[in-house]
Amino acid sequence: MLKSIEEVEARFGGEGYIADRTLATTVYLAVALGKPIFLEGEPGVGKTEVAKVMAQILETDLIRLQCYEGLDANTALYEWNYPRQMLEMRLEEARGIEKQEIGRSIFSEDFLLKRPLLRAIQGSGSNPPVLLIDEVDRSDEEFEAFLLEVLSDFQITIPEIGTIAAQKVPFVVLTSNRTRELHDALKRRCLYLWIDYPTFKKEMEIVASRVPRIQTGLAQQVCGFMQLMRTRDFYKRPGIAETIDWALALMQMEIDELDSDTVNATLGCVLKYKEDIEKLQEDGLPQIIEKARALKDRAMRLKN
Repeated sequence: MLKSIEEVEARFGGEGYIADRTLATTVYLAVALGKPIFLEGEPGVGKTEVAKVMAQILETDLIRLQCYEGLDANTALYEWNYPRQMLEMRLEEARGIEKQEIGRSIFSEDFLLKRPLLRAIQGSGSNPPVLLIDEVDRSDEEFEAFLLEVLSDFQITIPEIGTIAAQKVPFVVLTSNRTRELHDALKRRCLYLWIDYPTFKKEMEIVASRVPRIQTGLAQQVCGFMQLMRTRDFYKRPGIAETIDWALALMQMEIDELDSDTVNATLGCVLKYKEDIEKLQEDGLPQIIEKARALKDRAMRLKN
């Protein structure tokens, strides 16, 4: 489906995602070799978006499993619809079905609640689905071991039904914010890539793609400001999503030039913790804005 690395770059660009050569190569090889991709990086750098874009490019379903502490196999795979099973048994009694026959049909797929992993394995569409296992580092080690088994065979056994194997292996993307180290065995099953915060140039390209009507001068100030934010010791540094949100907010307010009042009023688009906002204000906001303007001026000189 993706015949070259250049095609991956072009198709991602067509969906508004600026993919560098390393990411494009990893995606191309994952498709060609049928291997999962394991993406690590800080929150907000575009890891989850890779899976969303791949689903659009491959014209298939995106099935998302959001990981969290305490997630177990049943929640990720399947559960029996017990209320419906009980109702069916009562209906069978009311219809006068013999006692030994009552309940024989309730352990079938009609009474199965299919969770993300089972839906991905059964993939009913014409193309294999994209399976996003998001923030796998938040799950427990027991679930990580279970996941390793599923990714190895892409089949599961339901005692009452039998073994269900994938007819079309899904395209799998695992993401991690590295809140804990994952076992090497899981990473060995995947193609690994660390996604870092974008450079000033790349962030400009992203903003131009996602906010096409923004003025170049304002985009340069926004990206310069964000680059400076990521050098500071915040609890949560702003990611690309915050850059786009802030750019859209400033356009909505018809802002052409950053100043202290505007930045103060819109800091909720950039920072999400009270302590980070206070720290930024204490550090001297006007000086930071001036540095962002200097980055803009330098970019303009290099362009000319």
